[in-house]
Amino acid sequence: MDRNINLLQEEPQQTLAMHPKKFALWLFIVSIVMIFAAMSSAYMVRQAEGNWLDFEMPTIFWVNSGILLASSVTMQWAYMAAKRDNLAMLKVAMIITTFLGLGFLVGQWYSWVALVDMKVFFAGTASNPSGSFLYVITGLHAFHLVTGIVYLVIILGASFQYKIHSKNLVRMEMCATYWHFLDILWIYLFAFLLLNH
Repeated sequence: MDRNINLLQEEPQQTLAMHPKKFALWLFIVSIVMIFAAMSSAYMVRQAEGNWLDFEMPTIFWVNSGILLASSVTMQWAYMAAKRDNLAMLKVAMIITTFLGLGFLVGQWYSWVALVDMKVFFAGTASNPSGSFLYVITGLHAFHLVTGIVYLVIILGASFQYKIHSKNLVRMEMCATYWHFLDILWIYLFAFLLLNH
């Protein structure tokens, strides 16, 4: 009996372990979610007050969504290549993902140009709160996407130095997680704006 009690006491307890950098990334992601949740809530409250301009979303928003979804596919391709130590494929996929991310930012600029052409402005006497919210929400997402592109470039550089491979995947996993999150965030924002514009 005493022997069984001793065996139970000696067994190490399992702990939930997460790499500290991954934990920090998840905290950062949660803070971004909170920001956009607050923006969505403010949007709905202000829309309910009236004086709200209804307008069609520019077609470029659909194109941008397709670009970002494609970048998620290439990001996953890069991650799988790193897991399999296919370093040549990893570099190709990371380069394509980076260019797709840059393509999204260019498309975002053109979406703002399209909004101006539709007389939807950010601020000023001719502006309406609906336009201002749209610019702020899409601009804030674009800012976070720039941080994602910086991360992509860092990982791309590391892949050319052979620092990303199956035995060293933490940074690659973090990059993929953050990039997929930004893509999911955009799909949410786009759907939200489509339903509430």
